[in-house]
Amino acid sequence: MARPRHTLRPRNVESGFVLLGILCMCSAHTIFPLLNTAVQYLIDEYPILQLVWARYVGHLVYILAVLIPTRGFRFVRTTRPKIQLVRSFLLVAATAFYFSALIYIPLATAAVINFTGPMIMVALSIFVLGETVGPRRWAAVILGFIGAMIIIRPGIGGLHWGGFLVLGCAACNSLYQILTRSLAGHDSAETSIFYTALVPSILLTLLLPFDYRLPGSGLDWLLFSVLGLIGGLGHYLVIKAYENAEASIISPLNYVQLVGATALGYFVFGDFPDGWTWVGAAIIVASGLYIMHRETIHGRGTKQAGDVKG
Repeated sequence: MARPRHTLRPRNVESGFVLLGILCMCSAHTIFPLLNTAVQYLIDEYPILQLVWARYVGHLVYILAVLIPTRGFRFVRTTRPKIQLVRSFLLVAATAFYFSALIYIPLATAAVINFTGPMIMVALSIFVLGETVGPRRWAAVILGFIGAMIIIRPGIGGLHWGGFLVLGCAACNSLYQILTRSLAGHDSAETSIFYTALVPSILLTLLLPFDYRLPGSGLDWLLFSVLGLIGGLGHYLVIKAYENAEASIISPLNYVQLVGATALGYFVFGDFPDGWTWVGAAIIVASGLYIMHRETIHGRGTKQAGDVKG
């Protein structure tokens, strides 16, 4: 019997490409802090709209420059156009939330709060994927949000309310990740990374004339020019990671980003998380790792049940 053309499993797992998936995920979360550091450096002088525009238009230009000479326009063809468009809107919303939060809170703190993503994914999976979530995963979700509240400490002289913007980013990014996983085996990484930039580029270019400022120095021009390159490369590596390895293996590597964000925040801006932030971070990371562990067990159980039935 011929093997189905499309599958939701990462297509290279059986070929021993798990290590490639791990390397792609580690690389992505090593370079993402560079993007956020550049944004935090620029954000006091330039509008959020302009920064988000530079992120996605630069991304689109670099992608087209690389893909058209080697692939023509074949990468434009998608088997899931609606999903691709929704992904694009979600990611640009997540980016706008995150960049806005960097006006008010340090880089490392924003990265920590953003790690509530796995908890949000569990909660959303009930509505988006129709999954059943057991009491242990719900407990981990609740603990993760308690960790976030310890960091933000609303109403008791804690972090700026901008911390809630990062929660909005995490929610949008969680939906984006769910849809990205659903595309593995259907559209190529090149197709997905193209559509990731296309919709924001069109929308933000129409809005840019209402709120922009020309870069005032050579360094600013350089940083604007690399926003799209770093962001596009990072998301391309994430997509390739999901194509080559199971989510249960590579998802814990998201926490690599915390190391880079903390180091860059300290050396570039002199920011270092306080004690409460580290307490909240420990709770969030522990909750996230436990959720990933439970999802791995759940996935194995589902596969075994399918093997028995089939």
